[in-house]
Amino acid sequence: MATIDTGTCTLDVMDTIQSNNYFIYFENSLGELAKFIEQGRYSRFFVLTDENTAQYCLPLLREKLGDPENFDIIEINAGEESKDIDFCIGVWKMLIDFDADRQSLLINLGGGVISDLGGFAASTFKRGIDFVHVPTTLLSQVDASVGGKTGIDIDSIKNIVGTFTQPKAVFIEYAFLKTLPARQILSGAAEMLKHGLICDAAYWNQLKASDLKNPTADLIYTSVAIKNKVVLEDPHEKNIRKALNFGHTIGHAVETYSLLNDENSLSHGEAIAIGMICEAYLAHKKTGLSIEELNEITQVLSDLYPRYNLKEEYNETLLTYMLKDKKNQNGKINCTLLNAIGQFNIDNNCTVEELVDALGYYAGL
Repeated sequence: MATIDTGTCTLDVMDTIQSNNYFIYFENSLGELAKFIEQGRYSRFFVLTDENTAQYCLPLLREKLGDPENFDIIEINAGEESKDIDFCIGVWKMLIDFDADRQSLLINLGGGVISDLGGFAASTFKRGIDFVHVPTTLLSQVDASVGGKTGIDIDSIKNIVGTFTQPKAVFIEYAFLKTLPARQILSGAAEMLKHGLICDAAYWNQLKASDLKNPTADLIYTSVAIKNKVVLEDPHEKNIRKALNFGHTIGHAVETYSLLNDENSLSHGEAIAIGMICEAYLAHKKTGLSIEELNEITQVLSDLYPRYNLKEEYNETLLTYMLKDKKNQNGKINCTLLNAIGQFNIDNNCTVEELVDALGYYAGL
């Protein structure tokens, strides 16, 4: 066991991480899943997946779990468009058709959409059945699968309905990342970079020097440990957990706009990278982030992620999305900013003029 000094986060490196009454498994994770199911004595278990993970990841899961009679598959369409109430109703109906009872287990095999939707469906079906996450994308491994947030989108407002419900376990299988294109790996890397920016300057520097199209298992472990440390201190996002929202107020708005208007829409990480550049600019203006560190953040993220043509004519729509953001307080748009790389500053109310200025900063790069 080694110790990583992360400033506000002190982490122990082992094969598992203890979270909020559950474990996150890294070593032989699918073997651990098989043991977990056997020891849980569930009446039945189900796997929620989409067509991509059904093709590329389900075979490895079957190899580890076998294909018993009580193993049923629920498959949805891939993509953020599936994370809505209609697809959730479809999952509930499938569970009913498969005679799921309160002693059933739902295994969420997929990326962030599967984790969010599956967690929400399980947490509400018959007032709650057990679920576990088997995240198959880098984004879901370092972000969506950890922390107990579930949710669906309504009218393209991301995660506007959901619950805080902890999984019974998370099983992170590094081999699944080999099935992903580089663009999806970089999408997840944006959240890893965020972890360094909010909590650990040394980790940020380590990530800068790494090949983020091929992140090592150690880097993934560190990101999961940082997020887990934060959510353990604040499970329901009343205080320190808000740090994880850095880049997401503007980033979610840009992501929603792109999803609705672009044929080849931005990935989550690409949109969050834009949000982090904009919110780093706000941090320079409002909370003391130095011009040198603003330039560093801008350069690193601009080198990793493609330019997006953020036109001034988009601003009104983007602000409309921001005004509906679930993080807002008393009708004011709320952002998490930085005092410095590795030091976050929560609960900053930002005016329309400040947000437009930040969007203009990115547009003018």
